[in-house]
Amino acid sequence: MSANAEAFDRWIRGPFVAMNTELEELYFAGADRAAVEGVGTTVKERLQREGHEHVLALWREGNTGDGFESAFGVLGNVGMYLGALRRHELTNPAREERSPFREASSLAMHVGTSIGMAPRFATAHLAQRNVARHGIRKSFTSLADEFLFIDENTRGILSIQRAADALGRIVLLGVSNPVADVEFAAALQALETARAANERLFARLDADRFFYSVRPYYKPYRVGRTEYRGANAGDFSGINEVDLLLGLCRANDPSYAQILVEKTPFMIPQDQARLRECMRHRPLLDEFLALADAGCAGEPWFRHHARMFLRIVDVFAETARQHHDELVRRFIVDPARHMDPRHMTGLTASGPPLAALLRALEALRDQRMAAPRADLETRHDDLARLRALCRD
Repeated sequence: MSANAEAFDRWIRGPFVAMNTELEELYFAGADRAAVEGVGTTVKERLQREGHEHVLALWREGNTGDGFESAFGVLGNVGMYLGALRRHELTNPAREERSPFREASSLAMHVGTSIGMAPRFATAHLAQRNVARHGIRKSFTSLADEFLFIDENTRGILSIQRAADALGRIVLLGVSNPVADVEFAAALQALETARAANERLFARLDADRFFYSVRPYYKPYRVGRTEYRGANAGDFSGINEVDLLLGLCRANDPSYAQILVEKTPFMIPQDQARLRECMRHRPLLDEFLALADAGCAGEPWFRHHARMFLRIVDVFAETARQHHDELVRRFIVDPARHMDPRHMTGLTASGPPLAALLRALEALRDQRMAAPRADLETRHDDLARLRALCRD
């Protein structure tokens, strides 16, 4: 990492966090917590000026650093800087045709292109590749609720990645292999850990602090002329690997394929490769049903492994329900009802209006839960058949 990259990283971890925290306290103390324009002007000017000095030094340096990790770190830092400028309404894609921060945009596009990612900060920058220094990880603020959100969200991501790893190894063994039970058990334990992380998060997270002081840093913003959606907690391959390997979602389903295409640039290159590899595997549910058709349903291994598989499906369905019914509804939809309507534009991190986002999230939730829906293809009937085969 170059001296300029190191200096920028220190600023992001220090003064940047302090200024954002100071601004959040000012906003939160106001009569209208969503009103940020005209508040803390001196602090905003300092944040913009100091960040620009670091960006300018890296832009003039004209390289992406020493290897992937250095470049990835620079991309995250310039992305967090731009994300903070968007949060504090120093830029807004709704009123601009291009980003007013030319050098920051150029740096982000240069680095993002060089490592094969969207030119903005991604979930990985604050989650599974968030390098801590002396026990402190990167964040926008030092608010307890942001650390809680980052930490439990990361625990959930790491756990789902472990589940995906285990399911991927079952593909290589085959569900009839006697030792596959080791990986079924590992996948189940990992998903149970993810569910527990969700439970802790939803029990302790302050809804107003999340809505007004954490979520706004994930809004869309422009890099150059292009508007990029905000980072999403699902921007890692593990969650989709679980979807596809279990067989709850299909890569050739038009709506699900659109999700995969849209999110791929927001994932690290290793995850992009994992997702492509996963699409070539036969789903485990399809393998069980094919074996049943071949007359294997009465075999002891079939019933044992199928029951473990169904338990995994049930726990994964619960994590999907948690995400939608707890996080989305309790921490986004409900607080939005009390917000001044003039702030509703640009509410969601993904860009679409809240109602449209909710419809898309409900469809994905119901696919992961294999819920019966007349207007949506799910694996409800196939799972019901497998459950029937496993009954005593």
